Amino acid sequence: MRIETGLKLGFKDVMIRPKRSTLSSRAQVALDREFTFLHSKYKWNGVPIMAANMDTVGTFEMAKALGKHKIFTAIHKHYSIEEWKVFMDSIDESISEYIAVSTGTSETDAKKISIIFEQNPQLKFICIDVANGYSEHFVKFVKKTRQKYPNKVIMAGNVVTGEMVEELILAGADIVKVGIGPGSVCTTRVKTGVGYPQLSAIIECADAAHGLGGQIVSDGGCKVPGDIAKAFGGGADFVMLGGMLAGHEESGGKTIEINGEKFKQFYGMSSETAMNKHVGGVANYRASEGKTVEIPFRGPVENTVQDFLGGLRSTCTYVGASRLKELTKRTTFIRVQEQHNQVFSK
Repeated sequence: MRIETGLKLGFKDVMIRPKRSTLSSRAQVALDREFTFLHSKYKWNGVPIMAANMDTVGTFEMAKALGKHKIFTAIHKHYSIEEWKVFMDSIDESISEYIAVSTGTSETDAKKISIIFEQNPQLKFICIDVANGYSEHFVKFVKKTRQKYPNKVIMAGNVVTGEMVEELILAGADIVKVGIGPGSVCTTRVKTGVGYPQLSAIIECADAAHGLGGQIVSDGGCKVPGDIAKAFGGGADFVMLGGMLAGHEESGGKTIEINGEKFKQFYGMSSETAMNKHVGGVANYRASEGKTVEIPFRGPVENTVQDFLGGLRSTCTYVGASRLKELTKRTTFIRVQEQHNQVFSK
């Protein structure tokens, strides 16, 4: 046993210090980024925000809505091969730039994505997603996937420490997913005691990834648009959103009416709800590590997108970054005890 005493921070612990700016309008800020990925050598351009691969968020409908803004969706892994075929036949081919096929690490998962890519060779991204990215089995699966798909962009996780980011990139991942326990419907930290404050995880993992020429996506922990800006300021190349994109028309989950008001169900993918739905219940050797909540219905996702993109542009003007790429170079975090005045908060 050992104890690390170095300071570890979450989004709530900091704010971004403003800096002198030559920008006169938020409209001058460019949020597009261009990446050439390490292993696949694929060149991508878009707004580096992602919808999480949860069946209440990463839906085909969400992909269509976000794709209009060049925003990415990691499609959840529970769609059937036939559903994929119908979706791909019904859309503009350019959307393949902004969607990933998600998979677990079982043989069944591997066979399924193989068929999806055979039927849809224009798809370019794979999201290999497990709750615990520290297992040897996971690293071996990433290596096998890279060997099988040398030209696809592989995103793999989740991890929260630099040495594991390096191992996954060396195994063939282009983008490493960073975050254990910060999600709004994740209970991993409560059930297991395991986790890592998200901002510190981003800073450490980005440093490791960039040293090897890879990228990271910050997965989880964003409650408000300002948190997205802090994630980018800390060095994240992409930011993945779950709860912030839940509850919309395009989100998955049941629509429920309570006292005449509409709500949408949102749950973690390790929750009892998700396991009952997809794998026949919680296995007797494990515990549920997610919760189920009802979110007031938010309408079309378009309004939410405009809100967080506007917030991000505003952050850039406060620090003088004319492009999103410059934000991390112009970010100075200050430690704080409170974020905002809550006198009128509900």
